[in-house]
This record gives sequence, C-alpha cells and structure tokens, in this order.
Amino acid sequence: MNKCVALAVVAFLTPYQAATQGGPVKLDASPTTVAWGYYWAKAKPVLTVHSGDVVQIQTESTCGSTEKMIGEGVAAKDIPSYNADIYREVKDKGPGGHILTGPVDIPEAEPGDVLEVQILKINLDVPFACNGFGTGRGFLPNDYPYSRTKIIPLDRERMLGKFAPGIEIPLRPFFGSMGVAPPESAGRLDSAPPWMHAGNMDNKELVAGTTLYIPVHAKGALFEVGDGHAGQGNGEVDITAMETFLTGTFRFVVHKDEHLLWPRAETPTSYISMGFSPDLKEATTLAVRDMINFLVDKKHLSRDEAYMLTSVAVDVDITQLVDGNVGVHAMCPKAIFTK
Repeated sequence: MNKCVALAVVAFLTPYQAATQGGPVKLDASPTTVAWGYYWAKAKPVLTVHSGDVVQIQTESTCGSTEKMIGEGVAAKDIPSYNADIYREVKDKGPGGHILTGPVDIPEAEPGDVLEVQILKINLDVPFACNGFGTGRGFLPNDYPYSRTKIIPLDRERMLGKFAPGIEIPLRPFFGSMGVAPPESAGRLDSAPPWMHAGNMDNKELVAGTTLYIPVHAKGALFEVGDGHAGQGNGEVDITAMETFLTGTFRFVVHKDEHLLWPRAETPTSYISMGFSPDLKEATTLAVRDMINFLVDKKHLSRDEAYMLTSVAVDVDITQLVDGNVGVHAMCPKAIFTK
C-alpha cells in the first residue's frame, strides 16, 4: 500500500489549515458531532480533513446517561459534561446504540480505495470503566436472564483496572468501533454488527501504535469512532468490555485503487486479517482466506505455501461472539519473515 494521495497546495490558509499549524485538528464529542447508532453513506460530515492529516477525536462511552452512572456509584465530577449534553439533545438515534464521533470526511477517498488509519495515541479520559450484561443479551443469555452492571475503578498511573479485591487487570485501551460508511445500498447501518466497513470490530489488538486498513465504500470514506474500551478479553462474552471514555489521535492516509475486500490491520509484531459473519465458521473462513490473500499479494507466496504457512505460523482467534456478526481475526507474526 504505497500509493498515497498527495496533499493539495493552496495559496492561502483556510480556517482548517490554520488550525493544523499548531498540531492535530481537534474534534470534540458534542450533540452536533456524534452519530448515534449508525454508519451511513448519506451522513453529513462534521469535519473535513485530508490524506496525511492528524486528528484528535474525543469519544463517548457506552456506560449510559449521567444519571444512570451516578446511580451506579460513579462520582458526578468524573463524568464528562458532554455526556449529559449528548443524552439530552440528540434526538436522531438508531438503529444501533453506539454513540460515535464523526463522520470525518477525507475528500481524496473514493470507493475502491483503502483508508489507512494510524492509531497514534489513546488517552483514558476518566478514572472508571463499566461492564454489564442485560436480559437476553451476551453469549449466555439463558444462563443470565437478568441484568447487572459493575463499575471498575481505573488506576491510570499504574494502568490497572481494579476489578475486585485481589483482581487487577492490565489496561490496554482501544476503540471497539472504528469504521467508514458502508455502500449506499446498505442504507443506515446498525452500529452493532461489524462488516466490510469495519465498525464494531471489538478487536483488542488495535491499541496505540497499530494501523487499521479499511476498504472505502463511499466518497470521503466518512470515518467514525467510539465505543472506548480500557481493556477486553477475546470473545467479549457478556457483550461489554471495560467500557470507558477515550480520546484518540489518528493519522488518515488514502491509498488509491487498492480494492481491499475486508479490513486488515498491522501491529508492531503482527499482520492481522479479519472476518465477520453471523456464523462463526463463515467468519473464520473469511479471516483465514484473507490471510492467505495477504500472504500471496504482499509476501509473494504461492497459494499452496500461503495455506501451509497459515497453518503452521498464524494464530486464528475469536474476536467477539456477541455483536450479531461474530468476529474472527488471524494474526501472522512479522518475525518469521527474515528478508
């Protein structure tokens, strides 16, 4: 993916360009900058940037209204003020429940391109996270036919979640949902099931320092992000992670005419392919097949060698089991490539 779009040169500074002189463009979460529960090719952008630009994006959590969190024991002073504003003022909601910041328009991006999202930094904005399951939801709905919520204090200096006395969980903040608009024919897409547009992948490997590659389906890509997690186990079996408020810093790079079918990712140590489907076997098939495609296209193996290498060196993991479309990701270690 080495064909980047060059930035246009203009003879004067627009307000946007003037803002970038001092660092990343900032996009705060507010009633006018969020999409509640959907990815959509016809959504109105809340910010326009360009290929190569860096944006700092503030996001909501899925912990619920300010009143709900206070009732569960969260100190009012620890809840961002924009949470109440968004719950009070946003009326255009659904079909899903995630509150996503965006969409961000990258004008160079067109259908058939790939949007590279470099995750440069992720900040934990609050000292708590929430986890909960609800009646009829999660991987074991018949075992837990009731609802429960737990507030998990976060030690941001030691980067530990204090789950219970004697149980501390290392924090690895990441965004459960990062995606672009689906094809226009898909309409207003529920924010819950991940798909070709990426979206609610809940992939815990996508921490700061990693890169996500998303196929572009609509003009401008229309990137949205949210569903912040302080950490998560593969599977996310009760339907939530350590849900929290995050701010992410991203660099967007458009690669022209790449025609990627499924999202891919790259960490400092691994290449990642992904598959999403209502059926776990089909999701696994998609992830494994795309890893083979990656090894053929990018590492120049034969298809037979790629299949064999995937068997002997690639880990195939369940990403999540609870979002309508389940997720599987295949991780190929970079260290095996010695040239």
